[in-house]
Amino acid sequence: MNCHRLRAWRCGLLSLVLALGLCPAALSQSPAAPVRLEVAGDVQKPLSLSLDDLRRLPHKTIKFMDEQKTEEVYGGVPIEELLKEARIPQGAQLRGRALGMYVLAEGSDGYRVVFFIAELDADFQDSEIVVADTLNGAPIPDKLGPFRLVVPHDKRAARSVRTLTSIKVVRGP
Repeated sequence: MNCHRLRAWRCGLLSLVLALGLCPAALSQSPAAPVRLEVAGDVQKPLSLSLDDLRRLPHKTIKFMDEQKTEEVYGGVPIEELLKEARIPQGAQLRGRALGMYVLAEGSDGYRVVFFIAELDADFQDSEIVVADTLNGAPIPDKLGPFRLVVPHDKRAARSVRTLTSIKVVRGP
């Protein structure tokens, strides 16, 4: 090979290596940490759950209509169960000042929604809200999950949070 061809070949190879992300700096980076769901705030027992942790908790299946009016089947843990694990007042203990508490659910994109604590307690209403980890029997796709808050009885899906990362319990003023 002459000098010009060798130089062109090296530049081409370097471009390919960089385009494929095979440069030494990229190879030394560790893979992204697994996504965790945090249940925190005004709770007695903060939780940091992996996908495997969530799968070990009691699950239920719910049907949900997406924005295109297609029925989807989600499997997940009732949010009430997560709040129970975090030891917030429920049932008969949910009265007085505790009724001023609310839950702020947030996705990885910063999208947030709020629920009054009574909306998430079966003694007050049957909300059937779940933190889902499956969609139609398979893991939830990355653009929606791995965790998704699914609110099946809302007329619009605006409070169903994709890529759910945190559930924060807040005691009102």
